[in-house]
Amino acid sequence: MGLWLLRRVGQILPTLLILSMLIFGLQQLMPGDPALIMAGEERDPAVLAEIRSELMLDRPIWAQYLAWLGKILMGDFGFSWRIRMPVGALILEKLPVTLQLGLMAFVIAVAIGVPAGILSAVYKDRPADWAANGLALAGISTPNFWLGIMMILLFSVKLGWLPPSGYVPFTEDPVQSLATTIMPAFVLGSGIAGVLMRHTRAAMLTALSQDYVRTARAKGLPERLVVAKHALRNALIPVVTLGTIELGRLLAGAVLTEQIFTIPGFGKLIVDAVFNRDYPVVQGVVMATALIFVLLSLLADLLYMAINPRLRSA
Repeated sequence: MGLWLLRRVGQILPTLLILSMLIFGLQQLMPGDPALIMAGEERDPAVLAEIRSELMLDRPIWAQYLAWLGKILMGDFGFSWRIRMPVGALILEKLPVTLQLGLMAFVIAVAIGVPAGILSAVYKDRPADWAANGLALAGISTPNFWLGIMMILLFSVKLGWLPPSGYVPFTEDPVQSLATTIMPAFVLGSGIAGVLMRHTRAAMLTALSQDYVRTARAKGLPERLVVAKHALRNALIPVVTLGTIELGRLLAGAVLTEQIFTIPGFGKLIVDAVFNRDYPVVQGVVMATALIFVLLSLLADLLYMAINPRLRSA
């Protein structure tokens, strides 16, 4: 286990290094001159030269990259050119918002998608299967922005049950915080629930057709034990892979949903940074997102071994 973990970390470090090169290199392709934006309307040549020197924009790209990478390794994500505050502080400020919204959406998706996929596979070609497939198709095909607007009209405008937009930190008022995030979480989770349902159904159908399942049934085991203990455990491996990817997407920020519900998360932060040519913020948020995906990939591998003991000796 320890040797395997060291090998995985050894694979992760070169991946992060390559990602950092891509993030920094592709950033240079963005149009506009940050020095001109920061200099304001006057754009005095002396001021522009000073800004470029301060931001190291007058150095070669490789020198800028090495300086940026060195700061990243020390935990310094740079300084926002527009907001004039450390990027690390901005990330820590937005991360709890994104974590709450993403985890709530993921819980909703798993609570709906996985049980629906199991029922659809167990009752294949029956009304339960047709209903589950219909709900999955509706969740996948419904645009998030349309569903969000419809939920605001119904639950906020018509019924007055929930606030239409805004965000209240969980530490300030847990009830109001859940009230402001339940609709955007459902909007995000509904689409992922449909994807999880389809993958769970496919994996369960494959598992239920295996010899070990037929053997378990031949021994006279109750059907619920056959499904839960024998089929589901093996079917969960591809579902775990998909789940970690979808969770990473949620934690990376949902731009449209955050804009509709005015949620100040990662999605809104990076959109504002791109429009304002705030390169350090874009680089910091994308690098933090890449790190989240890599760590979730490692978590998926650990879950594989917990679900299937045979993989521990692989």
